[in-house]
Amino acid sequence: MTNTPQVPTVALGTSNLTVSRIGLGGMGMSGVYGDSDEKDSIATIHAALDAGINMIDTGDFYAFGHNEMLIGRALREVDRDKVLLSVKFGGMRTPDGAWTGFDTRPAAVKNFVAYSLQRLGVDYIDIYRPARLDPNVPIEDTIGAIAELVEGGYVRQVGLSEIGSETLRRANAVHPITDLQIEYSLISRGIEADILPTARELGVGITAYGVLSRGLLSDSVRGRREFARNDFRAHSPRFQGENLDRNLTLVDALAQIAENRGVSVAQLAIAWVLAQGDDIVPVIGARTVERLTEAVGAIGVKLTAEELATVERAVPSDAVAGTRYAAAQMAMLDSER
Repeated sequence: MTNTPQVPTVALGTSNLTVSRIGLGGMGMSGVYGDSDEKDSIATIHAALDAGINMIDTGDFYAFGHNEMLIGRALREVDRDKVLLSVKFGGMRTPDGAWTGFDTRPAAVKNFVAYSLQRLGVDYIDIYRPARLDPNVPIEDTIGAIAELVEGGYVRQVGLSEIGSETLRRANAVHPITDLQIEYSLISRGIEADILPTARELGVGITAYGVLSRGLLSDSVRGRREFARNDFRAHSPRFQGENLDRNLTLVDALAQIAENRGVSVAQLAIAWVLAQGDDIVPVIGARTVERLTEAVGAIGVKLTAEELATVERAVPSDAVAGTRYAAAQMAMLDSER
């Protein structure tokens, strides 16, 4: 057991799911940010469960299924009813790791879920979602296929990822959408103008990823200028050249506020997202028990209105340099249209 304090729970959207106030994202455990240790990853998953974190998020294309199999091994002796599995699907890749788009045809949806169930070692998935909007398939067709999986008992709830307000409305008209998974942080605040108000109008929860902006909003990246070739950040505009220099000045300003508050930069960044509403659940990509414990500590950081204003003055929403993905990936985001 871990000594990490227990994480409280909230309702996810208007669904009957009760979710921990923060979730655990598995992507980083499968090589996206450089090499990772499987023992550390499994220990982190177990520590998260011990701390009361019940949402574990993954994607069937993370390292070609490796992440699902890793999570499956970690959950082998765990009571299935105590875990909420959130799975993204649809990403198409070649053997060398290149992206070729997304496939969310109804037949593909049912094929993908069959493999995910096998890799995870479970009979059902709690929240199933297309990772991106497939421009070749009406969203109504994709959601209709997931709805059939709900009827069959293979899926409990329907989610979405990185889609805009119009698509969210169309999808929700077919079947209630439990949550929208989308990037949201101090330096990625695009959802505030339209997407977040629409989600709230429809009663759709937000599971926020990228809360630490791939580690930028933490102490771990300060002073770094190079990243391994197999690290996503080596190819991310926000971590390149002058962009990184400019962004680290924002982190330095945030670090001063964090130091005055007696917390880490990461805890301050997570606390800011938590303060934006109980309908927003940060999904933290911790890969070690140490990082998980740090993230959970943010639960106890309650920011006053004055402190929130100070943070936002130090890190203005339009001050970040560089887009959150490279141009080709940005073009795939319905949320950015």
